[in-house]
Amino acid sequence: MPVDDFRSYFASRTMRNLGTFHAKRAAILYNPVARGLRRRNALETAVRALAAQGIDARLIPTAGPGSASEQAREQIEAGCDLIIAAGGDGTINEVANGMLHSLVPLAILPGGTANVLAREMGLSLQIEKAATQITQFVPTRIAAGVLRLGTSQRVFLCMAGAGLDAEIVYRLNLDLKAALGKVAYYVGGFRQVFRPLREFEVWVDGKRFEASFALVSRVRNYGGDLEIARGASLLRNDFEVVLFRGTHSLRYLRHLAAVLLGRVHDAPGCTVLRGRSVKCAPSMSSTLEGRQNRIYVQVDGELAGQLPITAEVLPEAVTLLVPQHYLIREQRFAAAAATV
Repeated sequence: MPVDDFRSYFASRTMRNLGTFHAKRAAILYNPVARGLRRRNALETAVRALAAQGIDARLIPTAGPGSASEQAREQIEAGCDLIIAAGGDGTINEVANGMLHSLVPLAILPGGTANVLAREMGLSLQIEKAATQITQFVPTRIAAGVLRLGTSQRVFLCMAGAGLDAEIVYRLNLDLKAALGKVAYYVGGFRQVFRPLREFEVWVDGKRFEASFALVSRVRNYGGDLEIARGASLLRNDFEVVLFRGTHSLRYLRHLAAVLLGRVHDAPGCTVLRGRSVKCAPSMSSTLEGRQNRIYVQVDGELAGQLPITAEVLPEAVTLLVPQHYLIREQRFAAAAATV
């Protein structure tokens, strides 16, 4: 999208969505095992905070992995005019998959490990405080990514990753994650040192590349602590795609330094692109002992499967409650991009 179109898109989107938000009945779908929701009283306090804003909210625990999508659909059909996802990015992902093309807004109470989407929008990470601010937010239609993997598909709001980061998710010690949170991912990353990495083929809008880690992102935040796709925005109708090359994990120390310094766009072995369609597949040379290696894929921090995959942009897929300060920030971001 040209810079002028990018800027006008933000302006029109902000103007169109400014207004008063009203909801009377909400369902809070929460992950009962989420790290940040271990204090039951935090959710009960959130219910009281919503009641003070005129919203009758009911707490509904997710029934198990993969259940939140159907539960969200059921609550919308039952008459809820607000769905609130309480938990981490994986829980939010599941709830969003049950709300595609619905005008019912999705709100977030962050209670996960990384809380990427909450951090991206500048939400309070304290559930009680986040609940008091919900009626101040703006219902905004945003695009989402849709990942096609075999005969299945899955929508994502934040990102999909293939290669190194998905390998870390695949090998993650879940008990360690429950005990230490994000530290478990760092431990998993260090365990990848000295392991050989496999490069695979990536096509972005039909143009071919190779990478051992491909990040297809709708957000700038990564893992709660880093910014990799620095040109991404929830309000854009495309992906920022960041590709890293290298078959030895030690090379990623240089890649990490580039990320920390904000120099990914011109660092050796790194490629930053914009696109609306991304395909990833194992290369013909990716073999081990005569059989094809598995290259894993993660979606919003959860293991999704293995290559090959296709990711495409789905415009105006979800109605998300967004803080006005986030909309203002994105306008400034677009204006800064116009001066480059």
